[in-house]
Amino acid sequence: MKVLHVVAAGEIGGAERLVADLASRPGASGAEHAIALLTPSAALAATFTSAGIRVHDRGRVREDPAAYLWRSLGPRDVAWIAGVGRDERASIVHLHTFASQVVGTRAAERLGARVVRTEHSTRVYDDPSCWPFSRWSLRRCDAAVAISRHVRDVAIAKAPWAAPKVRVVLNGVDVERFALAEPRAIDGPLVLALVGRLDPRKGVDAAIEAIARCAAEGVDARLDVVGDGAERARLDALVRARGVADRVTLHGRMADPRPIVAAAHAALSSSRKEGLGIANLEAMAMGRPVIALPTGGVPEVVIDGENGLLAAGSDATALAARIRDAARDRARLAAMGAAARDFVVARASISAMCRAYGEVYRAVAAPQRP
Repeated sequence: MKVLHVVAAGEIGGAERLVADLASRPGASGAEHAIALLTPSAALAATFTSAGIRVHDRGRVREDPAAYLWRSLGPRDVAWIAGVGRDERASIVHLHTFASQVVGTRAAERLGARVVRTEHSTRVYDDPSCWPFSRWSLRRCDAAVAISRHVRDVAIAKAPWAAPKVRVVLNGVDVERFALAEPRAIDGPLVLALVGRLDPRKGVDAAIEAIARCAAEGVDARLDVVGDGAERARLDALVRARGVADRVTLHGRMADPRPIVAAAHAALSSSRKEGLGIANLEAMAMGRPVIALPTGGVPEVVIDGENGLLAAGSDATALAARIRDAARDRARLAAMGAAARDFVVARASISAMCRAYGEVYRAVAAPQRP
């Protein structure tokens, strides 16, 4: 089987990292992979090429609503993707981002290829401006993969007719790359790590507010944030305004966040909306429990009291309460970290993910009954 992944994106997030992990391991999925890439980001292109994947790069493209409409409804990008698919002899076109859904589906129809979609979040189902385009593509795809039960449930509630073609495959983590780290000493301040894009959905402002509330109550907690995005300036200002510049460090984007995670007692997840949270799984693979808001698919992997702590509510006050609990019982944190590693190895390894996608590919590639 030959699979062409269509990626139209401007950032390196969970969807793009999944593509890199899946496409760089052809033996695990039983398929050959290539990528048709439409992005303004040289860093994203480098992420794929450095993983040894064949990348067909459209060149720097614009990322705005007008460009999206032209790309989706116009002739040029459809023809380019179809040409890449012919060159690669692709029998399956795999779509990963909203911006890839219409243009990729149209290209697949030209090729006569099967279409697989991965639903990385609920955004296209929640946003009324996205849904008409996404629905058109979803009706025409042969299989859809949701990264969590939460994403599947939202998709099926919005499109019950799609239920037979939607299955769940958890994102996988390279448990060798994200190896078990030595536990951090239990004395000193509680150190937390948050890895993710700085956008409103990730709720980093709530994490900063939680740290400020802990400080006001005499709980010595520190937060290291790895990531960049449109919220950076506002979050910098919030750190100063809340007087926690000595407790919260915004490191910006880092090619390798593992040293920050290894230096923490636990990971922090403050997302307001989250399909699953690959950064949570990566931290868990390193033996770090996750303290999280109970958002979206997060409770499917963060089991309260076993491999992490879930807040009782969905705001900074609830998150601060769980940070206080963690600060008071460091020995329990270490035990939950070991359980977190065990969870990822057993249920969310990269090899398990690749095998599951291989099953999806084989199912859609099988001859269809008349």
